[in-house]
Amino acid sequence: MRSDDSNALSQFRQGSPEAAEAAFESLFRLHQRAVYGWILRIVRNPSTAEELTVETFWRIHRARERFDPARGFEGWARQIATRAAFDWMRAQPSESELSTEICAELSAPATGDPAITAEIRLKTALAFGRLAPKLRIAATLAVVEELPQKEVAAALGISVAAVKLRVFRALRLLRNDLKKQGITP
Repeated sequence: MRSDDSNALSQFRQGSPEAAEAAFESLFRLHQRAVYGWILRIVRNPSTAEELTVETFWRIHRARERFDPARGFEGWARQIATRAAFDWMRAQPSESELSTEICAELSAPATGDPAITAEIRLKTALAFGRLAPKLRIAATLAVVEELPQKEVAAALGISVAAVKLRVFRALRLLRNDLKKQGITP
């Protein structure tokens, strides 16, 4: 951690109101992209990720007294961002329609397997969208984004064993959902 980052963290947590505001602005500039990228990995929608990034920093600002410098800002911010994304996902209809931009992201790789059609990708995305938010987040981060389970556990505030269990359940539910749609995974 750089000394200006460390100084900003201490000012953010314990400084005067003016110093805390300046430190918050500095932390926002330093960590905004990382928080946005993390949320984007979870929600898969750029405009939603932007809104949730602002919400995350608002929550960070309100919870600054609870910040523990020993744990580091990145992990704490990531945990708050994950909670904001989780709250947003819970508020969404369970089987929301996918926008065309999300469907476009689901395109097959350039080397493309001709057996993977747009219909299969769409059905898979819809099945993924029907997962409970806590399962969807764990599966997105661990399977789709291929993050280490330890990192996923830290962001979700759960144990590695719980991450494994959530991913297992998510994959089992996805497999069953796709079978009902006539797709054999």
